[in-house]
Order: sequence, then structure tokens, then C-alpha cells
Amino acid sequence: MKGLILKDFLLIKGNARHILLFLVAFGLIALQGNDFLYFVPAFISMMMFMTTFSYDEYNKWDAYAVTLSLEKKDVVLSKYVGSILLLIVALLGTFLIAFLVGMVNQNFDFEKTLFLLLGCGGSILFIQAILYPLFIKFGVEKGRIGLFVGIFLGSFFIGFVLQNVSLSIPESVVVFLKQYLPWLLGIGLWIVLILSYEIAKRIYLKKEF
Repeated sequence: MKGLILKDFLLIKGNARHILLFLVAFGLIALQGNDFLYFVPAFISMMMFMTTFSYDEYNKWDAYAVTLSLEKKDVVLSKYVGSILLLIVALLGTFLIAFLVGMVNQNFDFEKTLFLLLGCGGSILFIQAILYPLFIKFGVEKGRIGLFVGIFLGSFFIGFVLQNVSLSIPESVVVFLKQYLPWLLGIGLWIVLILSYEIAKRIYLKKEF
């Protein structure tokens, strides 16, 4: 599986110089103190890794991979592991930039920065967990369309519920969520990732190339 991960990183290596320049520009802009910019490197890492699916699809990599002594499940797992590693690099780079900017401005807040980065990383992992089974099942372009349709329908459903359903949350539940919500979100995210991998693996195992 190491070779599969290395293959994906070599595919995106050509964009490394552009990403480095982008991070420098991001650091300069971050001097203005816009917290939203913390999300950008993580999002860029996701977009970069998504290109590996496009490359594989264009070059018919999967048809070639099944002729090698590779287990299909490792092909799928390498996508998840590789994207997580790239995301970690992006988050660490963002933390370093935030630290340097904070030292320059003398306003570095460790807890706030950590909270923002964990939120950004969790959001990206959740999006990837939805995308990867779609990519493997329908291909990159159709998978993106499916995601956009899902977001639209989901947003419409949530808006409808909020407008037409009155919810009364007990105070005890509110207190519980304030205390344990980060842990619940973390556990829920890993469950979603595991389910996503299992779904993607089953799709890939049944797929004919």
C-alpha cells in the first residue's frame, strides 16, 4: 500500500511549487486576521488529492492495477490514508503560519487556532467521506454532480424543517452537548469515515474494469 500512496503523492508533486507560493500568499493575507482563511489550505489539500482520482480515471489506472499483485481493498484504503496524510501536512503548515503570524502580531491564541484547525480538518474529512464512494461508483465528474445535488436537497430539507418544525431542546441536553459535543463529533466523524471506506471498498470489489 505504501507504493500506492507514493504513486498518488508523485501525481500531485507537480503542484507542490504552486501550493508553496499559495501558502506564502496565505500567510501574508492572514496578517489581516481573517479566521476563515484557516480553512483554505485544508480545502486546497482536498482539491489536490481529488486530482488523483481524475488522473487514475483518465489513464485507466484501475484496469491496470487489478492485473498486478495488489489487493483491491488496498487500492481503496490508500486513497483514504493518502488524503488524510496530505490533510495533516496542510493543517500543520497552517498552524506554523498562524504561529509565525501570531508572533509577529503578538496575539497568537493556541486554543483558538487548534479549535479552528480541528474544525477545518473535520469538515474536510466529512466531505471526503461522502465523495470517495461516489467517485469510485460513478467517476469523478458524476460524483461531483451527485454531491452538489445532495447538498442542494439537504439544504432544502434542513431549511424546510427549521421553518415548519418547532423544536424544544431540554436544558439537560444542552448542558450535555456543551460538555461532550467535541468528543461526540470526533467519534461520529471516525464512524462516518469507517462506513465510507467500507462502502467504497464493496463498490470497488464488485466493479469490473
